[in-house]
Amino acid sequence: MKSKLLKTVAAAALLAASAITAHAQELKIGYVSTERILRETNLAKSAQIKLEAEFGKREKDLKELENKLRGAADKLQKDAPMLAEAERNRRERDLVEQDRDLQRKRREWQEDLQQRKSEEMQGLVDKANRVVKQIFETEKYDLIVQDALHASNRVDITKKVIDALNAQK
Repeated sequence: MKSKLLKTVAAAALLAASAITAHAQELKIGYVSTERILRETNLAKSAQIKLEAEFGKREKDLKELENKLRGAADKLQKDAPMLAEAERNRRERDLVEQDRDLQRKRREWQEDLQQRKSEEMQGLVDKANRVVKQIFETEKYDLIVQDALHASNRVDITKKVIDALNAQK
């Protein structure tokens, strides 16, 4: 009796396992790498060029200001033994103030750059998400995962998303 019951349970388990396997094979899963999209799309490359054009002049000005300040510091160090103490102290205060101003300008530049970079990348991510949703619906995916820890090339649809984004104007 126990033997017959065990055979029946084993047969039912085997039948359930094969049904689950058959159902799992019908599941359509895709994977998208956001990092690749942000690196490889034409939109990402044009955003980078736009940011460089927008912030390049300020960066150049900051570098020139830094070189000028470094030159003034070198000159002060060279001239310091021959200067009166009051003059040396005045120049040192001026250099400290100029350095503080340079650091403030650099910080503002970095914050502005980060803000604009975030805005550009968020716009790109939004467009990519719309494309992913479109692919999801038109190709009848059951699941699309972004930025998985591990994914097979078989389910990687990043190239489709990149191509679709590059085709947009």
